[in-house]
Amino acid sequence: MQAQKIQYKTYEKKDFGHLKNLTGISDKTLEIHFALYAGYVTNTNTLNEKVIELTEAGKSGTPEYSELKRRYGFEYNGKVLHEYYFGNLKTGGSDEPKESSVLGTAITNTYSSFEVWKNDFMKVGAMRGVGWAILFQDPDTKALSNHWVTLHEEGNIAGFKPILVMDAWEHAFLLDYKPAERPKYIEAFFSNIDWAAVEGRLIK
Repeated sequence: MQAQKIQYKTYEKKDFGHLKNLTGISDKTLEIHFALYAGYVTNTNTLNEKVIELTEAGKSGTPEYSELKRRYGFEYNGKVLHEYYFGNLKTGGSDEPKESSVLGTAITNTYSSFEVWKNDFMKVGAMRGVGWAILFQDPDTKALSNHWVTLHEEGNIAGFKPILVMDAWEHAFLLDYKPAERPKYIEAFFSNIDWAAVEGRLIK
């Protein structure tokens, strides 16, 4: 057992309470969703604490330690992706950015037009299964690309930066739409996008 304590910083839950009266996404859905997000923050901190306890006790590599390590990507990515998701929404959002904006230009440079990109993103978001539709940016080429991330961790592109994140788990829309009506939720999502926040994530 080591004498010196391992240091780590506790994650704090972010407040997204300003998100109210969104188009097509009810306040009740948001309330439940915020509670789910808070659980990911709590679980991430709990995993950190337990892994540190085992490490300090000389139990690194034990079955318990290994399973906690494997779980970390799910809990931590669940925390972070929800922060991206809530962070790119706002009351009074819009369906698309200005064509002349930096983001609009970046999308057009990759996909030829906003309409082509949006159709592709919406089709990714409508794929069967639970997960996330994410517009990523390659930090090397600056190119944009749409991807599906299963659960929270499977399909994440190492090093790519999330630019626009949409939660496609059923908990994000089930109070407002039937499971088969995910396309309606996706349309509602687009009505609430904070394009300024999305553009602020771009690597210039």
